[in-house]
Amino acid sequence: MTESSASLYAVRNPATGELVESFPTATDAEVAAAVDAAAAAHASWGRASAVADRAALLHRVADLHRERSAELSAAMVEEMGKPLGDAEGEVDFSADIYDYYADNAERFLADEPIDLGGGSAGSAVIRRGSVGVLLGIMPWNFPAYQVARFVAPNLATGNTIVLKHAPQCPRSAALLQQLFLDAGFPEGAYVNVYATNEQIADVIADPRVQGVSLTGSERAGAAVAEIAGRNLKKVVLELGGSDPFIVLGSDDLDATVEAAVGARMENTGQACNAGKRFIIVDELHDDFVSRFTDALLAATPGSPLSSLAAAENLARQVEEAVAGGASLASAGERDGAFHPSGVLSGMTTDNPAYRQELFGPVAMVLRAADEDDAIRIANDTPYGLGSYVFTPDAAQAQRVADQIDAGMVFVNGVGLDAAELPFGGVKRSGFGRELGRYGMEEFVNKKLIRTV
Repeated sequence: MTESSASLYAVRNPATGELVESFPTATDAEVAAAVDAAAAAHASWGRASAVADRAALLHRVADLHRERSAELSAAMVEEMGKPLGDAEGEVDFSADIYDYYADNAERFLADEPIDLGGGSAGSAVIRRGSVGVLLGIMPWNFPAYQVARFVAPNLATGNTIVLKHAPQCPRSAALLQQLFLDAGFPEGAYVNVYATNEQIADVIADPRVQGVSLTGSERAGAAVAEIAGRNLKKVVLELGGSDPFIVLGSDDLDATVEAAVGARMENTGQACNAGKRFIIVDELHDDFVSRFTDALLAATPGSPLSSLAAAENLARQVEEAVAGGASLASAGERDGAFHPSGVLSGMTTDNPAYRQELFGPVAMVLRAADEDDAIRIANDTPYGLGSYVFTPDAAQAQRVADQIDAGMVFVNGVGLDAAELPFGGVKRSGFGRELGRYGMEEFVNKKLIRTV
């Protein structure tokens, strides 16, 4: 233990709540110095450096992720209970994201000529460039990957970063800042700050900060967007999700069930884009639910949820669902932060949990009369992040995908996220996109240069 247990930023054993290590919360002067450093780095490096040079640094960041995978993965396991294999996979994926933007930065940022109409003389071009200092506010569930999604395209562009990580991930935060320094980025290009929410409000208001990216809860997103709006700052928000997993047909029901379990159990069920509501067409419903329930209960995680509070909150939601008329099939009883997997059935629209996001290894199963009914149920949610459609009928898959109110639709597959594929949602799941070319377009000055 290194500081008092009252510190906001602390590593606690998720299973026991025991304090392992705490980190001092930043002073106001330290927060101001972080913004000063980022602004100075943008003026001296971000504006002046060549894209190829920034890309080379990102390749080195990718290499260091792979070289330090054991250390980064161990930190995630200790901070938020992530299964070791998931942590190692997250570090690898993060490295791929840095390599992707390093490989594509020059192409994505290349000048874009505009054809002039009406016989106009001269030329016009869109020149993409940095906008300045950006603030990132990151969550606990993917401590390396969430940072990579935001940081890689923006450092490639020449923006500089002030990064506030989740209070329960201070060790990951420190390891990542050191990694960027060791990769060769100048002081201030990436600055970690252990700030309070009140201090972050001041950072957003700082005229040198040009935008904010937050991944987190609806409540946090609304608070940040309100402050950013008052200060005329652009915001990218990736918030919650209650993604539908629609089964309209199957040539191999066991394989579909296996995919469904994978969709629900990623990261011990603590993923915004995990499958959470399983909508099964009537003729497959009973058979699917029987097999799915057996498989999901057998997959009860051996790792705790991120904290005792997270497990208690999920247990409360499940209890309220049952009190509201749902039936629960469960693998056992909650033991501290260890929450058993479970399946809720018989959910009606007036059930208090019907439109909630269940962040853990518990699934809802819902019966649909037909394709149209499945679409109706899928869209009957305040969220619109991802979705899954399973059917051997290709025409049906595309027809249904077109009607789903979500930012992403995955057809006949799970775990298909990739560095080149844009990630983001609609409705209360947020706005803006990360990853792919679209992730680089969010915080870029698309400057018109018209010459005659």
